[in-house]
Amino acid sequence: MATRYTIGSGVVIAALAVTLIALLIPVDSFGGRASAAAAGPAGDDDGAGIMSTAYGPLTPADRDFIRKVRLAGLWELPAGKQAQQRGTRPSIRTAGDHLVDGHTELDRQVIQVGQALGVALPDQPTAQQQDWLAQMTRAAQGEPYERVFVQLLRRAHGKVFALVAAIRAQTRNSMVRALATSANATVLDHISVLEESGLVDFDTLSDQPAPPSPKPVALLGAPALPSSVRSTK
Repeated sequence: MATRYTIGSGVVIAALAVTLIALLIPVDSFGGRASAAAAGPAGDDDGAGIMSTAYGPLTPADRDFIRKVRLAGLWELPAGKQAQQRGTRPSIRTAGDHLVDGHTELDRQVIQVGQALGVALPDQPTAQQQDWLAQMTRAAQGEPYERVFVQLLRRAHGKVFALVAAIRAQTRNSMVRALATSANATVLDHISVLEESGLVDFDTLSDQPAPPSPKPVALLGAPALPSSVRSTK
């Protein structure tokens, strides 16, 4: 009986050991694919996987973020310079100053990060960003131009703000984290100065349609009377 008990225990222990090894093998032998699924916010995947760097792992989401910081500067910097020249009210020229100053510094940082981490950076805005610049250029002088400028820039900053926060919270790369910290402060500053212009149309910032206005309801305990019995005075 003791021998059978000993043999049975050994089989159970061996089975547990095999199961544990099977669970560990995918993580070690496939470059951390299991962790890649939870490596950070979704973005454009360049197919290069997770890279090892002196500053920590560099995920596809990290690289996508670095490129998007560079792209932001490629169109927001000229947009800021244009606002400095075409803005008729002080708040617009101030917003232009903040865009130029913020993206000049952020662009300097992102170029350093790209070189240190081996990330190739774009050298011209996307087709959509070029279209935004064209819309501002075509806009009439004065308030029509200023409204187009404020709305396009505020909408773009609102979208990128969530991405910056997600990268800052989840990246394991210290250089990317530092860039996200700078980008977070810059984007928030730009959102603030754009809103201070008083020209932001918040109803059109979202891609989703505005919710319908609530229907009027009768007060509790006082149901509305049919029109046929309402008194007129």
